[in-house]
Amino acid sequence: VQLQASGGGLVQAGGSLRLSCAASGRTFSSYGMGWFRQAPGKEREFVAYISWSGDSIYYADSVKGRLTISRDNAKNTVYLQMNSLKPEDTAVYYCAAFKGGSYYQASRYDYWGQGTQVTVSS
Repeated sequence: VQLQASGGGLVQAGGSLRLSCAASGRTFSSYGMGWFRQAPGKEREFVAYISWSGDSIYYADSVKGRLTISRDNAKNTVYLQMNSLKPEDTAVYYCAAFKGGSYYQASRYDYWGQGTQVTVSS
């Protein structure tokens, strides 16, 4: 599976962005998918997860109520709708394909996109 993230940019605090992660390969629909982010000088952290069917969704506490993960298996794409953005959301955002185990651990993901920069100004 090859992943391509897009949709990042510069936005003011309180604004919105929608990230997309397009996947190649026929097996996309069999993978749970996650979004992670990494700010300068910090470790990569879990943001959100969605199961292959979309029935199971989990979020980091810091983004609950503001970010929404979704997927369209017919389009081989997973999305991250980001609302009410805060300066602390500034980071490079990565999508990744889950291989099993603990969904919040980056080591449990097989394939990674190249990342898309999100910058939130105050």
